Amino acid sequence: MPDPVSVAGPPSSRTVPRKQRRPSLVWIVPIVAALAGAWVAVTRILAEGPTITIGFRSAEGLEAGKTKVRYNGVEVGTMTAIRLSDDHESVVATVRMEPKTESFLVTDTRFWVVRPRVSGTSISGLGTLLSGAYVRMDIGQARDRQRAFVALEAPPVVMRDVPGRYFVLKTPDLGSLDVGTPIFFRRLQVGEVTAYELDPDGMTLSVKAFVQAPYDRYVTADTRFWHASGLDVSMSATGISVQTQSLLSILIGGIAFETPTGDPAMPSAAENARFLLHRDRTDAFRMPERDPLEVRLVFKQSVRGLAAGAPVEFRGIQVGQVVEVGAEVDAKTLEISVPVTIHLEGTRFGVHLTELAPGADAGAVRRRLWDALVARGLRAQLRSGSLLTGALYVALDVFPDAPTATLDWSAQPLVFPTVPGALEDLEASLTSIVRKIDKMPLQAIGADVAKVLGELDRTLASARGTLDNAGRLVAPRSPLETELSTTLQEVTRAARAIRVLGDYLERHPEALLRGKSGEGS
Repeated sequence: MPDPVSVAGPPSSRTVPRKQRRPSLVWIVPIVAALAGAWVAVTRILAEGPTITIGFRSAEGLEAGKTKVRYNGVEVGTMTAIRLSDDHESVVATVRMEPKTESFLVTDTRFWVVRPRVSGTSISGLGTLLSGAYVRMDIGQARDRQRAFVALEAPPVVMRDVPGRYFVLKTPDLGSLDVGTPIFFRRLQVGEVTAYELDPDGMTLSVKAFVQAPYDRYVTADTRFWHASGLDVSMSATGISVQTQSLLSILIGGIAFETPTGDPAMPSAAENARFLLHRDRTDAFRMPERDPLEVRLVFKQSVRGLAAGAPVEFRGIQVGQVVEVGAEVDAKTLEISVPVTIHLEGTRFGVHLTELAPGADAGAVRRRLWDALVARGLRAQLRSGSLLTGALYVALDVFPDAPTATLDWSAQPLVFPTVPGALEDLEASLTSIVRKIDKMPLQAIGADVAKVLGELDRTLASARGTLDNAGRLVAPRSPLETELSTTLQEVTRAARAIRVLGDYLERHPEALLRGKSGEGS
């Protein structure tokens, strides 16, 4: 029987202490290098300043890495890249700004490219002919930050650091105005036109005008603006007057303003206050209408040269103006007439109602006054205001021989009686004369005149023969000439004897009674 096998137990374990190791000096160098690189990267990022994008319509004159951004002549950024926009209609430039320019980049900050430009008022950007184009910056005043901008197509006319105020001028016609057109106050250039746009209604334009300080304080609620372009020529009893703001306004146009009252205590107008831009100074200072009387005039003649705005005058004094000129045809008689609507002002006509009784109707008093004037012959007539331009105006005058007329106050508007113009009367007279001449028997008269002229020719021929015979009778050495000579000699001797007798009787008047002395009685 085999011997049993003895099994040994598991070996016992013991804890062996771990040996301590020190860090190797080899790892210090890369750690320091990494920290230094991170520091340099952070420092560089902070030193480069913010990055912005600016949209331009064209990249003409712009170069990545060369084109600078300047503010007041100081470089504040560099263009680093240029690419097309997503819609391929413009370009987008990436600009690395200088440090500490974050406060410049707000929502109303403006950028534009400075190139050589020639406008009606100035020449700018000539320095870029040698240095190349650059981007100029105008810092805004908003608080909200922004990193994407769109550049202006043209430089702004007025910088934000120029003190002054903007005003809006409404005009139906832009005329010769443009961006940069000067604005004058007492012939001093005090501002410029900065922009203009057509209003949504398509009937008027809004012109944005900037007036520099301190002249902007002279713009009040009663200030009048008008076109000061070209020459303002006026004729009066003293001669011809020519006015202009300056030579610049003659070349490129201009705007002038003035306050009629001139009250220094009147407050200045607010920013962006609206004003009407008049066509000239006369229109700007025309007295506003006060309770005008709308009157309709019906003319049967041509009104060529009469337009809305033409004056209505009473013996040279303007008492109203033409509002509308039209044409109408009578459906029954097919007669064509020209209705003209005018506004009359009683105050300009010298009608002032004073000391009215309590409860009196002022309108009734005015109606009685107009009725009396029409009864006396007050009529409207078209007259020529200028032989050069052919312009017409409406004249109110008294015509005592005019047909009787009355006013129908129930008609709206009131129809005022008219008389033909002087030229129309002349044309009517000439027409009447021509018609009378047409009725004359000119052929018979011509035949009678020819007959009379024939008889006159025969009479002249007979007279010519008689004169020839008379000439032969008085010719030299003719019998008649000899007889005439003898007769003249006898007459001469008789006259001499009479003269001797007269002298003797003057010395001896008694000879008429007693005869000559020495003769018998």
